[in-house]
Amino acid sequence: MCAQDASAADTPIFRTGVADVRVDVQVTSGNKLITNLTQQDFTVADQGQEQKIVYFGRDSEPLSLVLLLDISGSMRKWVERISNTARESLSYLRPGDRVAILVFGKNMQVHQQFSDNLAESARQIASAVRDHDVGAGTYINQAVAGAAEYMRRNAGSDGRRAILILTDNLSLTYQFSDETVLRALNESDTVLNAIVVGRAIRPSPPKPGVYLNPDFTPADVFKLAEETGGEAVKADGPDVSFRAMIERIRTRYSLAYHAPGGAAGSFRTISVHLTGEGYKKYPWADIRARRGYHVQ
Repeated sequence: MCAQDASAADTPIFRTGVADVRVDVQVTSGNKLITNLTQQDFTVADQGQEQKIVYFGRDSEPLSLVLLLDISGSMRKWVERISNTARESLSYLRPGDRVAILVFGKNMQVHQQFSDNLAESARQIASAVRDHDVGAGTYINQAVAGAAEYMRRNAGSDGRRAILILTDNLSLTYQFSDETVLRALNESDTVLNAIVVGRAIRPSPPKPGVYLNPDFTPADVFKLAEETGGEAVKADGPDVSFRAMIERIRTRYSLAYHAPGGAAGSFRTISVHLTGEGYKKYPWADIRARRGYHVQ
């Protein structure tokens, strides 16, 4: 990580405008983060047409981070485990970064509004379990969409936005489709990341010819993370994964280009690649970026 003593006043900030599309990008080679690329190493396309990058930032913008904690049933012990290392984990954040803590089961509640007091945020994780009655059951899709709406209303127009959910991924969509959640995430310019604990695995895709009720399919935070350019990891040690995930969320690139237009409400695809020079440096690079957006 870079040193955390940079003055917030010297931090370049990208302010989102209605005519700009911003893309949060992570580049890795194997499990190693690639942090030394420049604007000239990237190319971005909208509906297959290359766009001019009008803004480039590297690990410099302030971050608004929502910790979305599943506190239903057996999940409580996992929350307690990450609380033990929360202060160290949040130390990867920088001055000017802000953290909010939301909890959910059947319902979602705000435990802590956005705060730049990272030490206090670390302390608040421990009390998140005992301070709320979120009902019996686990509604993951509703919680993620609610967190995206909270982000849209409260994060402001500056900097990057990310949600980190801790869950066992054991839930049904309950008439709240993945497409609805992804639209909420894309409209709030938010990347979803996930730490998945316990017995859960990624749901298998439906077999050909087998009908599945789209209103009652298994929740899949792995899919939601991939579509928004984030990561989802299966973790036996969530305290260790929490530290690593905070660092990886903080260490990303920001790109922006002028929106080329399109019918209001339509979905446009985004693809991010390295240029020839970029691939010469890192031929096995893996790029994570959101896959599209809805025209406002």
